[in-house]
Amino acid sequence: MYALATTTCSILRGSTTDEYGDEVDSDNPVYMNVPISIIETASTVSTAEDPAPRVVRKLTARIGSEVDVVDGDRVKDELTGTIYMIDNVIRMGSPVYTPDTRLDLRLVN
Repeated sequence: MYALATTTCSILRGSTTDEYGDEVDSDNPVYMNVPISIIETASTVSTAEDPAPRVVRKLTARIGSEVDVVDGDRVKDELTGTIYMIDNVIRMGSPVYTPDTRLDLRLVN
């Protein structure tokens, strides 16, 4: 990993059914103690219909390229216990080295 890690995380994957037959996320870790950089950014946006500026917060993470993550996996911050959903996985290419994988995250709890 090339980015400066801000914490370690577990990658959670899979689902199960509860006692009512509903599908719920399971907390089965596929990877544990993985260094990750989680950064929150904010930008101001407005539209033609609503010109009042609004602040939009985004969560972006960088993780080592060797970690197999897919859209829909969950990232559990092992320091705070916060769980994020992975909305988008971006694997960049380079002829010289394998860059970190970028993740667009959404807060779930």
